[in-house]
Amino acid sequence: MRVDIFDFELPDDNIALRPASPRDAARLLVVKPDAGPEEALADHSVLDLPSFLRPGDALVFNDTKVIPAQLEGLRRRGEEAISQVSLTLHMRIAQDRWKAFARPAKRLKPGDRITFGQGDNTCLLGTLDATVEEKGEAGEVTLRFDLSGPALDEAILAVGHIPLPPYIASKRAEDDKDRTDYQTVYARQSGAVAAPTAGLHFTERLLSALEAVGVERHFVTLHVGAGTFLPMKADDTDDHVMHEEIGHVSPATAQALNAVKARGGRIVCVGTTSLRLIESAAGEDGTIQPWSGPTGIFITPGYRFRAVDLLMTNFHLPKSTLFMLVSAFSGLETMRAAYAHAIENGYRFYSYGDSSLLFRDSPRIEIS
Repeated sequence: MRVDIFDFELPDDNIALRPASPRDAARLLVVKPDAGPEEALADHSVLDLPSFLRPGDALVFNDTKVIPAQLEGLRRRGEEAISQVSLTLHMRIAQDRWKAFARPAKRLKPGDRITFGQGDNTCLLGTLDATVEEKGEAGEVTLRFDLSGPALDEAILAVGHIPLPPYIASKRAEDDKDRTDYQTVYARQSGAVAAPTAGLHFTERLLSALEAVGVERHFVTLHVGAGTFLPMKADDTDDHVMHEEIGHVSPATAQALNAVKARGGRIVCVGTTSLRLIESAAGEDGTIQPWSGPTGIFITPGYRFRAVDLLMTNFHLPKSTLFMLVSAFSGLETMRAAYAHAIENGYRFYSYGDSSLLFRDSPRIEIS
């Protein structure tokens, strides 16, 4: 499938640089592909979400927690001159090892030593040292840190920065507000490089309102990697390879969600990360199994959804894998119309932007 069919023009003014305040004051575009022309698109507020759900439905949240995974360091190689490098951690592979994207990657080779941060190394929080173990493709490297486990986590927290998406970072610098703004209120499992941004709209007020109408709340974990920021370089979707991300669906959560489906409730995923993980864990018959490990699921039009009934998600980049996913979920023409409506009506796009509630397109016709 050609990538350019997922392109659209987005004015810079529609890109949000800060979240709505309060979070649940963001706008919500409700998209119903099977409704008539007058009802397919409706403008609402995130606070209206409970009115579109039923008792017995289940919201699925991604409880991953964003870490300050942007590291600025100095590369040292023997007696050679020192050079500056920037690395974004994107997948932990051991207690002392991370895969990362490096800029400029050409300055690094296996065996190089990198020092991150400033200050007295004896306190373990002033600087952080690592060795480049491997160098892969597209700027990816494997780092082996001198620290391990909780000590490494503490050091990254001290010297790292929140890796704001490029479309925000290119317009303003990261600040202290981003440490809280770029985190969901229910985040608890550290390891993500990027926030599951649909969840940024939730507040205790909204969660209480959902509970009051009988909507269940369940959590999965998918540690969002820096690959989510990478542009599509292929001209055809068949030539694109997704970066894998580590996810976990507990046996208890799988059992609870299967029970929801069995009694006629709907599974409502908050964010594309939750959806990708649930669909990875679901069998052909829609039964959700416990899951733990990497997933590189790539969802494009023609994909037959196994378990997820509704999706709450922000507005995504042109020609991105996420716009392809929502087009698979609600139909390409429907989503083209929805995005055109959103742009015309001043909806705010991307990580700090407004949200949408997507109903699934029932025909789900195969595309060759």
